[in-house]
Amino acid sequence: MANTFKSNVAANIVTSGNTIYTCPSATQTTLIGLTLSNKSAGTVTSNVYLTRSAVDYSIISNAPILTGSTLVPIGGDQKVVLQAADVLKVTTSANGSLDVIASLLEIA
Repeated sequence: MANTFKSNVAANIVTSGNTIYTCPSATQTTLIGLTLSNKSAGTVTSNVYLTRSAVDYSIISNAPILTGSTLVPIGGDQKVVLQAADVLKVTTSANGSLDVIASLLEIA
């Protein structure tokens, strides 16, 4: 089994449909860190969720992120294991307001 560290980034997150990462087939992935950075002029809210078999599971819901600040919903003691075909998604209340960095460990 090969272990590969990866970093997925996404800029200018919009209000719907932002796929940050899709777990490849025959792979398990540990999401070891997720950072959401508000680069807008106002407070925004964000949602992070995992989609498995067409069902969305909330990791955070309507979490406020102040202007110029960062939210780290996954990291430290918090980890999330993704199975093959799972999708990590992020949305925000204002188009273009967030940048996202996901740190991952793929096990294939």
